[in-house]
Amino acid sequence: MGHLNLPPSKRNPRQWKLLDIVSAFFFALVLLFFLLVFTPLGDSLAASGRQALLLSTSDPKQRHRLVELLELGHHHQPIEACPADSVDHMPCEDPRRNSQLSREMNFYRERHCPLPDETPLCLIPPPLGYKIPVQWPESLHKIWHSNMPHNKIADRKGHQGWMKEEGPYFIFPGGGTMFPDGAASYIEKLGQYIPVTGGTLRTALDMGCGVASFGGSMLKEGILTLSFAPRDSHKAQIQFVLERGIPAFVLMLGTRRLPFPAFAFDLIHCSRCLIPFTAYNATYFVEVDRLLRPGGYLVISGPPVQWPKQDKEWTDLQAVARALCYELIAVDGNTAIWKKPDGDSCLPNQNEFGLELCDGSNDPSNAWYFKLKKCVTKTSSVNGEYAIGTIPKWPDRLTTAPSRALVMKNGIDLFEADTRRWARRVAYYKNTLNVKLGTPAIRNVMDMNAFFGGFAAALKSDPVWVMNVVPARKPLTLDVIYDRGLIGVYHDWCEPFSTYPRTYDLIHVAGIESLIKLPGSSKSRCNLVDLMVEIDRMLRPEGTVMIRDSPEVIEKVARIAHAVRWSATINDKEPESHGRENILVATKTFWQLTSSSS
Repeated sequence: MGHLNLPPSKRNPRQWKLLDIVSAFFFALVLLFFLLVFTPLGDSLAASGRQALLLSTSDPKQRHRLVELLELGHHHQPIEACPADSVDHMPCEDPRRNSQLSREMNFYRERHCPLPDETPLCLIPPPLGYKIPVQWPESLHKIWHSNMPHNKIADRKGHQGWMKEEGPYFIFPGGGTMFPDGAASYIEKLGQYIPVTGGTLRTALDMGCGVASFGGSMLKEGILTLSFAPRDSHKAQIQFVLERGIPAFVLMLGTRRLPFPAFAFDLIHCSRCLIPFTAYNATYFVEVDRLLRPGGYLVISGPPVQWPKQDKEWTDLQAVARALCYELIAVDGNTAIWKKPDGDSCLPNQNEFGLELCDGSNDPSNAWYFKLKKCVTKTSSVNGEYAIGTIPKWPDRLTTAPSRALVMKNGIDLFEADTRRWARRVAYYKNTLNVKLGTPAIRNVMDMNAFFGGFAAALKSDPVWVMNVVPARKPLTLDVIYDRGLIGVYHDWCEPFSTYPRTYDLIHVAGIESLIKLPGSSKSRCNLVDLMVEIDRMLRPEGTVMIRDSPEVIEKVARIAHAVRWSATINDKEPESHGRENILVATKTFWQLTSSSS
């Protein structure tokens, strides 16, 4: 049957509507083309399109191509800024993603990193009103409110002396929930029972640290405390701590070992940290025992120690400590102090927690994404002298080759050569490259490839602390670093680090390309662009980056440095050094979002 041709007045009105829409759409496309080609709107949309490209995670091929262009220096525009709401972003502690995960043993509050292809390729901006941080040691007591304008802790804990808002600053009176009269008087009380002074104790771990009043006050006793807390409802505890210039790390005791070697800490402290040490057959107490050096001290202040309505928990806590032969030195109010035995635990013995010694297959220093074990680490499973009393006091232990250096062939000779090498290199950094080490401008320092901690040891007279990072796929030398009286963590640099943005003044790395290579291979597991964007995230505006590597690698690094908005120079290595190396020294420029980009 043929179509019936009707006069216009008889056509279906719905057909007229459809024709109108199609025609309007066509003319709109023509108009948009004209605007894009012949007006400034085209430039504006092109700029936003570039940002969409850089932020895009929907097309991995597009992202890989962009990374390749950046590494070759063929992408001449700087990497775009991330959105304004990302100023405090930590990729592996993103509550929007982690909230979907299991709450069993706080799994959802541990590290959970996005895949590289899912990570936006953009630079984290500072918050509006950001200022160069208050310098050390003044920063211990006050920081700029505008640098992290989060008032929840001040509002909720101000009466306990945690922190208060005062004019343009947050101030830190030095108090805490369990020591409202101040951490100094609390530490003085601890000194009645444990050797706080004299160099016997050097490395400490403060679990669930709040704003680290404890760790900050321990510094004047010569005790270096690594404070940790998860990202939680208090908003940015660890960000406040690092802004103050106190060693800190975002961390949660959940389903995995903490990223430290066995027998690392001389003192472990919990002040109302609310860790259920006896839950899950005392699994968390067993993890504390793995980390605590033989002869070291455990201090738990707050619940369940003589706490109302927690009689059973307090009884269980004492029982598990007895099962591991810990000596209860004192119970002073709500503070309990134990000393770990110098030698092997008195297990196996009968105990209600079913605790047993680990077998010989257990490496107690393997702690990167390693599931918590319910067995107790034998001190005899680790070779060498590392108990308190068998290692020198601070500061002598810094330069004495520890027996655990023998984990490597010719380890003692390597240790001594490494110590001399870094003393020469740091002197060159200061005297020839004019890096501001030793001045108040640099307080928080990271060494991304620390080995034996020689770089940090060479800074012993400077007003700095160093986060020594031992890459998880390299020899596990972090125990040597702790035996020296320094601190650090394991980490894989193909993932973001567990810290807030803008938390380090200087970041140093020797052999940056080795951090992304498969061991024993020329193939890369990840790329330099993502790694340098991560370095930029951690670095404070006007902070310093120092990278040592071959001239070819440094040339590639310099190209990417331009894309991440660093001002960089390439320098020769110190004259005494052998091998082919250049040194890139860069400054992170202080840029801010414009109103249009935010």
